[in-house]
Amino acid sequence: MSNIVDLTITYFNGLKGFSKETARTIDNDGWNASTLTFYSHCGTHMDAPIHFNVKNETIDEIPVDNFVGKAWVVDVRHIGSKGIIEVAHIPVDIIKHFTEGDSLIFWTGWSQYLNETKYRDELPRISEELAHWCLDNKVKMVGVEPPSVADVNNIEEVTKIHQILLEGVVIIEGLTNLDKLKSNCVELIALPLKIGAGDGAPARVIAIEKY
Repeated sequence: MSNIVDLTITYFNGLKGFSKETARTIDNDGWNASTLTFYSHCGTHMDAPIHFNVKNETIDEIPVDNFVGKAWVVDVRHIGSKGIIEVAHIPVDIIKHFTEGDSLIFWTGWSQYLNETKYRDELPRISEELAHWCLDNKVKMVGVEPPSVADVNNIEEVTKIHQILLEGVVIIEGLTNLDKLKSNCVELIALPLKIGAGDGAPARVIAIEKY
């Protein structure tokens, strides 16, 4: 048996960075269709190294095997507003069983604040030490609930953390529904839109738990 959980935010008019307009209707054209407008880093999305000029690799050039793999869910809900997630917050049991190529998902509960001011301005974020740890230990993907892994109102911090991680770690931001997971180890699948020369892209992200 398995439990499959959608970790993706629903895109809707009112979500910052996204709009959906009617392009065709059944009555007028014979079918329904829409025109979608995305900011490349809105909702649930993934970053490419070129996002912070770490290297020239764009979202369509990242090998697809970097989008699938075992992931550990780290419960850091106690971190709270503007908190900093450190290596010490990763449980010893996860550290003990972690192997190169595994991914990490940080469960902060932050998706409950989607579209509120604090969602962007008070987000818990990854420390410089943790970013280096992820890179040094060859973490495949790092997933977070806030819209960024770092303080978007601090250009020095947001640049530094992204530049460290994007040297070798795939970044997923804007996750949701982590409370629906029943275990701390899942199969993570994160598939960004294949946008040519893309600095990032919206993604459909799911977690699979097997019993």
